[in-house]
Amino acid sequence: MKPATVLLVFAHPDDEVLGCGGTIAKLSEEGARVFTLILGEGITSRQSHREPNLVAKELADLKNSAFEANKRIGVDPEGVYLCHLPDNRFDTVPLLDIIKQIEKYIEKVHPTIIFTHSQYDLNIDHQITYKAVLTATRPQPSHPVKEIYACEVLSSTEWMYPQGFQPNMYSLLSEKHISAKIEALKCYSSEIRSYPHPRSIEGVECLAKWRGLQVGCNYAEAFQVVRRIL
Repeated sequence: MKPATVLLVFAHPDDEVLGCGGTIAKLSEEGARVFTLILGEGITSRQSHREPNLVAKELADLKNSAFEANKRIGVDPEGVYLCHLPDNRFDTVPLLDIIKQIEKYIEKVHPTIIFTHSQYDLNIDHQITYKAVLTATRPQPSHPVKEIYACEVLSSTEWMYPQGFQPNMYSLLSEKHISAKIEALKCYSSEIRSYPHPRSIEGVECLAKWRGLQVGCNYAEAFQVVRRIL
């Protein structure tokens, strides 16, 4: 069987590791070709007014962190694409422009599988990314994407009330896979928080163990199947 080609489509640097880092380490190990598309620049939402030039060094460091983090879960840095949309301001960008960015990279890599955000996330950029992915992958003859999975991203998915994320697919992870996810997350040092913040190393480990408990293993990542065409 031909190895899968996987495209990760996420809003911010670190979302891809939080959402499916362990699963991507596992798929990469099994021979899948994996590409990462990060739509937003990150960081600038922490400013009172968006001024990327004032945080140019921090943005450059975050870009380098994305390359290194993805490398640790098996993604070639040349397969990591960043689009630099305004952080936490995707609602100021025409949706069609975001859709066209996603379509561009679907055409480039021809993925059969996409991992992306849940529609139930609190973060507005995550919601818009999900909507844009669905539009960019409308089922049509010869369209390459056959499977779409929504991830949970700590400090967004669990903060949406009432809780909407209900997983119906689990990826069982070994110690090696969860370790790769943790090492990748450590590359995003500017994004990690101290426990008990959910976006902490301990928080990520707790979630992986909890999802593992639900399906009888030590570690797991949970997903919602958005579409699966057999």
